[in-house]
Amino acid sequence: MSRTITDDLDLLVDSLAPHIGDPIRLRHDKHELLEIVMDLGRYPEARFPGREVVLSEREVTESDIEYVVSRISEFGEDNRAGIERTLHRISCIRNRRGRIVGLTCRVGRAIFGTITTIEDIIRDGQSVLFLGRPGVGKTTMLREVARVLADELNKRVIIVDTSNEIAGDGDIPHPAIGSARRMQVARPQMQHAVMIEAVENHMPEVIVIDEIGTELEAQAARTIAERGVQLVGTAHGNSLENLMQNPTLSDLIGGIQSVTLGDEEARRRGTQKSILERKAPPTFPVLVEILSWDKVSVHRDVAETVDATLRGYRPSVEIRELTSDGEVRRLSEADARAAGDLLERPSAAVTGRRSYAIQPPQADAAGGAPAAGPSAAPARGQRIYPFGISRNRLLQAMRDTGSGATLAERLDEADVVLTDRSYYRRKPQALRDAEARGIPIFVLKSNTLVQMQQALLSTQTGLNQNQDPVLDAMTEAEDAIHAVISQERPIELAPQRAYIRRLQHELAQRFNLSSQSRGREPQRRVRILPGDRRHAAFFTADEE
Repeated sequence: MSRTITDDLDLLVDSLAPHIGDPIRLRHDKHELLEIVMDLGRYPEARFPGREVVLSEREVTESDIEYVVSRISEFGEDNRAGIERTLHRISCIRNRRGRIVGLTCRVGRAIFGTITTIEDIIRDGQSVLFLGRPGVGKTTMLREVARVLADELNKRVIIVDTSNEIAGDGDIPHPAIGSARRMQVARPQMQHAVMIEAVENHMPEVIVIDEIGTELEAQAARTIAERGVQLVGTAHGNSLENLMQNPTLSDLIGGIQSVTLGDEEARRRGTQKSILERKAPPTFPVLVEILSWDKVSVHRDVAETVDATLRGYRPSVEIRELTSDGEVRRLSEADARAAGDLLERPSAAVTGRRSYAIQPPQADAAGGAPAAGPSAAPARGQRIYPFGISRNRLLQAMRDTGSGATLAERLDEADVVLTDRSYYRRKPQALRDAEARGIPIFVLKSNTLVQMQQALLSTQTGLNQNQDPVLDAMTEAEDAIHAVISQERPIELAPQRAYIRRLQHELAQRFNLSSQSRGREPQRRVRILPGDRRHAAFFTADEE
């Protein structure tokens, strides 16, 4: 569908004093006008995308402001007014005594065809939440959604219209909403009550809400969704991550709660015992981030996206863009994952049957925290995530050594994590997450430029799976465990250093098998034993 724009701009210009409104009529780009700003004692301005234009060399006076106020509707408690049968919004600024000293006259436009990129989602009947920065077109898109659902799908649509933002000022709604019905909200604080009233009194199939911003409104939205009514709304926030961090509105996407796991479950997940999880099913199963007028980011399964984000993975996202010829270009989930290179990328230690959260650096001679060395250096061109170390020093080390490595801004973008001994010993959540995903962690003895340069200058990567001693040792242990279970005979593994032996003991414990360390260094090795797996013993190298 081609786009058709209706703005009733002449009615807004007519409400302005002639020396302010006339320059607007003469402009060839007035179809791009966003708003007109009038502040007492300052020059009036017209705001266009990316620029501002002074409309008059005369400063705004009280009579100029009164000229506008006398030609529009009365201001409500939210200091907003409008022009009847139009979508324009006039907001006022008051001084301490309540007198109006400034006006923002925002142009309201009905743009038919704005939901081309997401029309299939709207027609599916699922509840959809729109997010985006101010002025990106959330309300315009919401208005078009209401019209399509009411006129083209013949659904009973009720718009809960706070401040007459969607259907315009006055008792007769703007034609842009089609046959959808509109319930006005007398006070913004009562929006949640009107939402419930709409369901109880008017039997809607769809409810459209703009700017869900309070906990009561979020609760009302959940109540409506649980009654089987399709919801289409907008909320404050630029992205889903913003919503997750907002305790007031996070319930819209299921809510976030802290959960304490049992020892066995925490060990199985490879995380600490206290983690964050989604609390309930999302009120809105689909979320659309409006990036621009012609480009959106679609989360088709909000529950899956939230769960993946909480676990530190890059969620599946579909990017849709309207091309110049009117076609919708989509970036598939597979392409999105390939671009993120996370969910499809195996961890650093993967066998044919399962993954291990292991890629330890070598321990220093004193047996303390692992230290950086020739066998524990990031590969050339790797993306390094610095944790607890100086980013500026690391950047300097990269420049000095010419290593070709780059900084990763997020953990899920990293090939390698670089930290220092003190952080590694405390094992904060970020390092636990890295281990759980199999991202190698390389540990410096100290947070110094020299240590970073030495790590970057090393020629060995320690990341080649074909030459990874830890991976080979764990693969050998896993094969031995399966042989012990099937053949019920003890099997000795190849000699390994203490850290790897401990990992092999832990792996045997996961299968409820006994294990022992035998021999003397450097030939000390793990022996995996058959027997009563219900009462299996577990011995580490240090316990024998």
